[in-house]
Parts: sequence; C-alpha cells; structure tokens
Amino acid sequence: MKQEFTKKPISGYTGLLIALLLLGGAIAGFFLSIIWLGVILIVLFGFTLIGFKVVNPNSSMVMVLFGAYKGTVKENGFFWINPFYVTRHISLRARNFDSEPIKVNDKIGNPIKIGFVLVWRVLDTYKAVFDVDDYQHFVLVQSDAALRKLAGLYPYDNFEDHEAEIALRSGGEEINDMLENEIRERLRIAGIEVIEARINYIAYAEEIANAMLRRQQATAVVAARFKIVEGAVSMVQMALEQLSDKKIVELDEEKKAAMVSNLMVVLCGDKDATPVVNAGTLNS
Repeated sequence: MKQEFTKKPISGYTGLLIALLLLGGAIAGFFLSIIWLGVILIVLFGFTLIGFKVVNPNSSMVMVLFGAYKGTVKENGFFWINPFYVTRHISLRARNFDSEPIKVNDKIGNPIKIGFVLVWRVLDTYKAVFDVDDYQHFVLVQSDAALRKLAGLYPYDNFEDHEAEIALRSGGEEINDMLENEIRERLRIAGIEVIEARINYIAYAEEIANAMLRRQQATAVVAARFKIVEGAVSMVQMALEQLSDKKIVELDEEKKAAMVSNLMVVLCGDKDATPVVNAGTLNS
C-alpha cells in the first residue's frame, strides 16, 4: 500500500533562468536566420513555462505522472516541476465544521436533536486524494454517522434509565472524548487528523420537549420537597430535644404530636404561615 512521501522540486528561479536562456537562444536563432533552432527553442520555452508552480504556506501539492504518484510538495515557495505532471493543491490548514442539529433516537428511543463542532485537517495527502473519492464530503458523512452511533448508545439523561452511568446531557468531557475517538477512527482511512470534536447542542425534539420539560420540573419539585422535609424533620427533632434537655416545658405525647404537626406545616408549607398567639394557659 502506497503512502505519502514528500519531494522538493527544482527552485522556480532556476527554472526561470533556464526559460530566459531558451528565449534568448530562440531570439538569437531567428536573428541569425537559423529558423529550425529558433522554432525548437521557442517551443521548449513555452513548454518550460507550464512547469512553474507556487505552493502557499500551509498548503501542499500532489504530483501525478501518467497515473503514477510522484510525491507531495509540502514546502511553500516558487518551484519548477515536470510539465507533464498533473498536480492538485491540498490545503493543510485546520478547518472548522459546525453541524446543523440532527434528529436521532437515544438509547431508550426518545427523539432528540444533537449537533457538534469538528476541527480537522489533512494529515496524509496520498490517502486524502487517492483512498477516498472526495475527502471533504467523506469527513461530513462519517462525522454525522459517528454522532448518530454515539447518540444511540446512551440515554439523553438519567431520568428514565437510572442505571446509566453516562448520559448525553451530563456526560461532559467523557462523551466528547468518545465522539472524538469514534470520528478519528472513521477518518483515518482518508488521512484526516481530528483536532477536536465537541457536542455543542443537545435537546429533546420538539414533539416531546414540552412533556419532558414538565417531567423535569416535577422531578425538581419532588427533589426540593424531599430536601425540605428532611431539613424540617431535623429541625423538629432538634427543637424537641432542646426543650426536653433545658426543661423549658414538659410535653406529653399528645402535645408533642401537636407541636410536631404545627412545625411541619410551618416548615414545609410553600406559603408563609400566619401564627395564632395563645394568650391563655397551655391547656386552653
């Protein structure tokens, strides 16, 4: 299997000097009436001009001669190459691809919309040109496939799949690393280097978004109530213990139950309590 190898052609300035000498010889041939020499030299001069190429910084030039790969020029500058070479310029710059959110199903079948950002560049020009048909289209299609595969392996969140250790919404760097590795494996055949891949958008699809939002709100309310009740029980227990230890008042079981009920209502209610002041005796 062939691989990329770099090659440095003749300097373009050397080729330019040769072209000027050919032009000067052709003019001299015509001036001295040596027509055949002038014609040959002027043809060679025109042929030489075809071989001048410029390679810009962070760019490369793949050279092919009659179907045979002859190397890649990665050094920037002004060069002269064999005019019979067919060349193709390949950018080595980092490229940024921001995908439109796509609709997929997560592990438990919920429709979600997910998008990602991919930063990539060509690493091996031979693979990019000869191992795939269109390397830019290949990057887009395979990245999309990798994202769809990853989304189907994990749930959107842990609400319905409580045993899931990783969820798409809360996976963070771990999910991003798995996406990056999956895309890297798929693009290796095209000689593409994946610099970074990150999920930048994730949400439930429109048809279930409202229902899921209500479920999340209900879950949040339940969790908040649980914390409130837990704290209220601790406060009531502390109040009873303090009253008993400091012998401020002696309460029988019935009064303790009433006190616990009143405190729980005050502490757990979602509105401010309106106290009723007892101006009589304890038993009234």
